[in-house]
Amino acid sequence: MFENTIDLSQIFNLQNAIIYLILINIIAFCAMGIDKKKAKYGKWRISESALFILVLLGGGIGGIAGMYVFRHKTKKTRFVIGFPAILIFEIFVVIYYGFFS
Repeated sequence: MFENTIDLSQIFNLQNAIIYLILINIIAFCAMGIDKKKAKYGKWRISESALFILVLLGGGIGGIAGMYVFRHKTKKTRFVIGFPAILIFEIFVVIYYGFFS
């Protein structure tokens, strides 16, 4: 009856995690660039909460890189402190679960 079941370890493996992190960081980087361009021309913007969600989903490196490459949100303390704080927290979580589980 359940011959066609999928083993979750085939989906949630290191290779797929690395691919996911690369993609979410590219998306976060591009979102910062797109938002900067839209801000420059006074068009509809990507919400700050959406940018934070991308960082919370693992796009911290891309978000920080985009912030400084595009010089976007660099004067807002919640971004300058928030993005790196989220990234550091996520690194600690990965290290903790890597060594203690």
